[in-house]
Amino acid sequence: VLLSGKHGRTLLNNFKRNTIIYSLLGLDGKSFDVTTTTPSPKVKENEGVDMTCSYGADFGADARIEWIFEDSKGSESYVMFDKKITEPYADRVSIYSTTNLRFSKVTSKDNGVYYCGVSSASSPTKKARVVLTVLVPPSVPTCGIPQTVTTNTRATLTCHDPNGSPPPTYSWYKGTTLLPADPSTNVAFKNATYKLDTKTGMLVFPSVTKMDTGEYYCEVSNEAGPSQRCKSVKMEVRDINTGGIVAGVIFGFLLLGLLIFGLWFANKKGYLPLTGYLKMPNPKQKCLPPATSSQGDFKQKSSFVV
Repeated sequence: VLLSGKHGRTLLNNFKRNTIIYSLLGLDGKSFDVTTTTPSPKVKENEGVDMTCSYGADFGADARIEWIFEDSKGSESYVMFDKKITEPYADRVSIYSTTNLRFSKVTSKDNGVYYCGVSSASSPTKKARVVLTVLVPPSVPTCGIPQTVTTNTRATLTCHDPNGSPPPTYSWYKGTTLLPADPSTNVAFKNATYKLDTKTGMLVFPSVTKMDTGEYYCEVSNEAGPSQRCKSVKMEVRDINTGGIVAGVIFGFLLLGLLIFGLWFANKKGYLPLTGYLKMPNPKQKCLPPATSSQGDFKQKSSFVV
């Protein structure tokens, strides 16, 4: 159909405008989609896992596929580049069906996010995201519990498990009683002032009282295996020993007095003969110059020849 006249030009302009909009929005009929059927796999340590990646035909025959790994610290590295597995993964990762990855076994270091990126001359890079969780049961945590704390001071209890994956949840017990993460939500702990971080395992008492005395231990748990706990340790809260401090000061003064008396007595008995060495010369005493021979005292020596 030939479009002419004002009406025809209007339709043509609308078509061009809509074509540009559709192209900008990705609605021009082309499918530059990148997808995965394994968005969040979970697998036990030392077992295998597959990661899939597929893309639309509109990327064309020159489509370029890359796999990138990002660890928990944000550091990135290639797993697959230029259709090949990179050296760090060569012994346990393979490619199948052109775009998919197969791990023969995984370790806790493989925890993180994997991106399948696809690009071509006609499209910028599009990505599919795979979050891998390697399941590692918690180990016995290392706990730091002070045995003696002074009243009204800060007390910090620590708990850490470096091996559990996913990262374990930390719980603290006083005796056989579980301490709630938020004491304000429990009537029995409404007067408690501690702060508990279930992600880091830190239990902090900003100002301990004698009511906080007791046996404490930490427990770690995750979905990979049975929970573990550290050995309980008694934390005792004591008042400042004012009497002991006063007694220590008095004892120090007594020692100082005995030292001074001992030096005085030794000096008096002559055991410390420092006086002679420190005696100053008499300012009235005159120092005579050494005697020298004068002309009047000159005598001819036998060896003198005229």
